[in-house]
Amino acid sequence: MSREAARRPGGGAVGPRAARRSPVLVLGLPRDPAGPRHVAGFLAVTVLTVLVTRGLLALSGYPQVGGGGLHVAHVLWGGLLMALAVVGALSWAGPVVRPLAALVGGIGFGLFIDEIGKFVTSDNDYFFEPTASLIYVVVVFLVLLGEAIHGRRARDPHETLAAAADLAVAGLAGGFSTRARRHARELAQAAGDVRGAAEVRALLDVVEDDARELPDPISAVSQAVVTVSRRVVRVRWLPRVTVAVLAVATLYTVGRGVVLIAQGADLPWWAEVGMIASGALALVCAAVGLRLVGTDRRRGYEWFRRAVLVNLLLTQIFLFRIDQWSAVSGLVVDLLLLGLVAAELDVLRGRDDGDGSAAEEAARATEPAATDR
Repeated sequence: MSREAARRPGGGAVGPRAARRSPVLVLGLPRDPAGPRHVAGFLAVTVLTVLVTRGLLALSGYPQVGGGGLHVAHVLWGGLLMALAVVGALSWAGPVVRPLAALVGGIGFGLFIDEIGKFVTSDNDYFFEPTASLIYVVVVFLVLLGEAIHGRRARDPHETLAAAADLAVAGLAGGFSTRARRHARELAQAAGDVRGAAEVRALLDVVEDDARELPDPISAVSQAVVTVSRRVVRVRWLPRVTVAVLAVATLYTVGRGVVLIAQGADLPWWAEVGMIASGALALVCAAVGLRLVGTDRRRGYEWFRRAVLVNLLLTQIFLFRIDQWSAVSGLVVDLLLLGLVAAELDVLRGRDDGDGSAAEEAARATEPAATDR
């Protein structure tokens, strides 16, 4: 191959990495580093909206908005809010609009999916018993979809550079705060020497300063959660309590399923069997973690994390079918356990990497820099 053929029309060699570039990148779809946070925020707001909606309706006696044979269901308000989120995301360039779209879209999707019972039954039954389980299945599917998009492969340097350029879009319009400029420069530096990196770094240097920082409720909440969880796991006895609660919860789930079957409860057999099977799987993961944690603390907590994820992604589906909305308490416990186990893992990984400031690293990862100006 000639030297000219080995170069692109605009200059710069086509390296081996370009030939291996993901087909998604070839289509011009780099992943946003803040994407996992926005997806998590969207789903958290969705679940919270469903719970608040159900609670308020129960307290107010399930009133109907409308009259004269008309009923303005809240699924319509949900559709309107989702439409506003999409219009906003399509109308404004740069990263500033995304957390707002996640917040508004999450509320809208929560209002929408809360009425799923009306659309899977012939009699429009809002109180259809499997409703809670169906909602949870949808949320789990979206969690797995987000994990498939953001967690299956390492970030490509071109994606990192694109993220830095994306931050520059907001900076060119409104300026950079000190934190936003630092974050953008870190992304551009992490991209290495890929084509265009030098130009993006030069662009970031000429963006004007602006001390104002735009509000980002999703990043603010996530950063607060990270900070609190890192402080909590410093309590010496708390990790042991976390593991004990996890073991008791999984044992209780399996035992409860066995009792329900023995009593001949009037429940779907697949829900009872699924609860026992998934609870047993979580119990096995927790047992492996207990066996490993004495010799390899990090691997042990990785198995504890698997146990909590099994509870969240599988067991809770069956519990919601069996207990309906009372299963929310178990969901809250699992989420707290997941946060504490993840915080302990971050600390352990920081030690293994020779970095004692895992909390600082986590805080940087969740900085709302993408929406700073």
